Amino acid sequence: MSKPLSLRQEQVLQATVHHYVDTMEPVGSRTLVQRFGIPASSATIRSAMGALERRGLLQQPHTSAGRVPSPMGYRHYVDALLPEPGIAVQHLERELTGLSLRWAGLDDLLMHVARRLTDFTGLMSLITQPQQENRQLETIRLVPSGDRLLVMLVEASGRASHLNLRLPHGAETELTAMERWASAQLEQGDLNWEALPRQLLSSGAVLRNALEQPTPTNSTQVVVHGLSRLVSEPEFESTSSLRPLLELIDEQPGTLISRGESARVWIGDEHPQPALEACAVVQAPYHCNEGLGHVALVGPMRMAYATARAAVKRVARHLELLLA
Repeated sequence: MSKPLSLRQEQVLQATVHHYVDTMEPVGSRTLVQRFGIPASSATIRSAMGALERRGLLQQPHTSAGRVPSPMGYRHYVDALLPEPGIAVQHLERELTGLSLRWAGLDDLLMHVARRLTDFTGLMSLITQPQQENRQLETIRLVPSGDRLLVMLVEASGRASHLNLRLPHGAETELTAMERWASAQLEQGDLNWEALPRQLLSSGAVLRNALEQPTPTNSTQVVVHGLSRLVSEPEFESTSSLRPLLELIDEQPGTLISRGESARVWIGDEHPQPALEACAVVQAPYHCNEGLGHVALVGPMRMAYATARAAVKRVARHLELLLA
């Protein structure tokens, strides 16, 4: 956002997210004042809510209804307003500390951890088995074709592949500079997305999402638990919107998790998979001798992000200790 939020607007956005996560009900200014004790009049809170709505951070589901967070509002909340996790996370920490490798195999351990993670958060959990990351890119070429972008990939092993992506409007002017930046990065060893220049954000976001998304042929073994929790959420009452999600989980569960080596939160259509546009995915990596694995939680955008993020990070850390 070009203009930072005021302190009052941040308070209102944070309180609106907390109220909606707890109740799944739109909220008005009077409720925010009464429930969260914001030191302002209802008129002042209404003004702040109106400003947040104009900036796309809140939305009004029905005329004359209160407001609810928008996907952009959740994103700002996660990036700038996320509180410390509650003391309940300490209970999960104690459970994890008591784990050992007494399980018959890795599958048993991961299933037990996934079950505890779902029980703790109420969300669907996924844990991938660790795999060696042998893919080392050597060359990236970007070729525009109408509204599509053809990405040619050459690995150090000599293996070549390509991706056919949607080209964001206006991003074609970035491609020459984007290709030059990628080449310079690969000469240094890998793509450091944190160093991506601001003027390349549009094409860079599309390329990054595509490169971090597992391919459909990915053989990564994934433990999934809590699907029934996911489909019971009110957001997924519509069969037409639920079916693509169920098919994806059934056929390609590994594609719900990106291959990056950093913790990440996907919100709504930020995720490369269209079937997850009503979801949020919170994930964290874990490393061991066998390679890189991931721990993730999947649920509606209306989730307790602080708890979810703390939970996946703690599970990832304990898996690293157990599998070291």
